[in-house]
Amino acid sequence: MRRGTLRENVLFTHRGLSGPAILQISSYWKGREPLAIDLLPGLDATAWLFEHARSPARLDNVLAERLPKRLAQQWCAAHGIAVSINTLGDARLRAAGAQLNRWEVLPSGTLGYNKAEVTLGGVDTRGLSSKTMAATSVPGLYFIGEVVDVTGWLGGYNFQWAWASGHAAGQVA
Repeated sequence: MRRGTLRENVLFTHRGLSGPAILQISSYWKGREPLAIDLLPGLDATAWLFEHARSPARLDNVLAERLPKRLAQQWCAAHGIAVSINTLGDARLRAAGAQLNRWEVLPSGTLGYNKAEVTLGGVDTRGLSSKTMAATSVPGLYFIGEVVDVTGWLGGYNFQWAWASGHAAGQVA
């Protein structure tokens, strides 16, 4: 996996993008750069489109072979190419293929703290004992779980951190 690359599923909802890839990248995304989403991972979309270049079928119907139909329709409409694939020409097919393999999206925001799966920030781990979770500057003060600046990958790692840090503190507190 390249730095800055995630290979997870994306979910299209009535409120925007979600799913494991979006939830995971939200821990790193700073709101300034667009996200690049490969709508056809593992497939050279340009080469695949050129295999259909002589077809009279509409591009959205061709894309619906690999994408959900409504997504294919909306994507083609947004790019102004909801037409027969044989009318697009080489340059537009190349551009469409490139955009399918690198669809850039600039999110407008998040659903906020109330919908968050995990949080970032918190008590700096450099100020805690890694064995007891005790604050090094205040005797008898312990911090565990998400109040500490530790964020794991989705899939239970944050739960595991909460339980493990709680156990470590509970052994000595």
